[in-house]
Amino acid sequence: MRSSTARSWLHEGRLDRAGILLSALCAVHCVATIAVMALLASVGGALLHPAIHEIGLMLAVLLGVVALGAGYLRHGQRLPTAVGGIGLGIMALALTLPHGVPEAMATLTGVGLLAFGHYLNRRAGC
Repeated sequence: MRSSTARSWLHEGRLDRAGILLSALCAVHCVATIAVMALLASVGGALLHPAIHEIGLMLAVLLGVVALGAGYLRHGQRLPTAVGGIGLGIMALALTLPHGVPEAMATLTGVGLLAFGHYLNRRAGC
C-alpha cells in the first residue's frame, strides 16, 4: 500500500470513477430538467438556473483536469485525456446555447465523451 492517500486514490481510479459518476449525474440532470419542464414549468425554471450549469461545468473541469491529467502522467496515453477534453469543450459550448433541446443535446454529448474519457483513463491505468 502506498504511503500517500492521494496516490492511492489516483492509482485505484477513484477520481475517474468520481468523474464517471459526475457525468452520469449531469446526464440525469439534463433529462430530468426536460421532463420537469414539460410537467412543471415553475420547477423547471429553478433547474434551468445558469448557476447550476456553471457550477457543474466548473466541477467537471476541475475533476477532469485532475483525474485525466494524473492518469496521463501515470500511463502516458493521450487518448483518454483527448476524449475527455473534447467532452469538456462541448459541455462549455453548451453553456453558450439557449436553453432547450440543442443545449441538452450538446451537454449530453459532452458528458458522454467526458465519461468515456474517464473510462478509458481507468482502463489504461490497469
